Amino acid sequence: MKVEAMIFIVVTLFFAVVTPTYWVLSRDPTGTTTLALTFGLGGMIAFYFALVSRRIPPRPEDRADAEVEELAGEYGFYSPHSWWPLAAGAAAAVVFLGLVFAWFIFIIGVALAAIAATGWIFEYYRGDFSH
Repeated sequence: MKVEAMIFIVVTLFFAVVTPTYWVLSRDPTGTTTLALTFGLGGMIAFYFALVSRRIPPRPEDRADAEVEELAGEYGFYSPHSWWPLAAGAAAAVVFLGLVFAWFIFIIGVALAAIAATGWIFEYYRGDFSH
C-alpha cells in the first residue's frame, strides 16, 4: 500500500501547485473549485492508504524479495458458456435508452434487467449445469 500512498501523495502535491496557479491565471471559480476538490480527494486517499499501509503487513507486491507464487490464488469462477452477460448488457442499454427517450422504455429495460440478473444468478441451479 505504500506505493499507492506515494502515487496519491504526488497527485495531491501536483494539485496543490496547480490550483492556486490556475486561480491566479484564470480567475475561474468553477475550475478552481474543481481543482481544489480534486486536491482534497487526492489528500484523503493518500492519507487513507498511508494509514492502512502502517497497519497491515507488507503485501507481496510491496516487498522486493517476494516471489510470484505468493500472489497466486483463486480469483473466482467465471462461466465460459453463459449468454446472460450479453442479455444483461442489452437490458442495460435499453434502460439507458429509456432514460434518454421515454419513461416506458425505461420500465421495459428495468424488467429486462431483472430477468437477465435472475437468469445470470440462477443459471447453475437448473438444467445441464446444475450443482
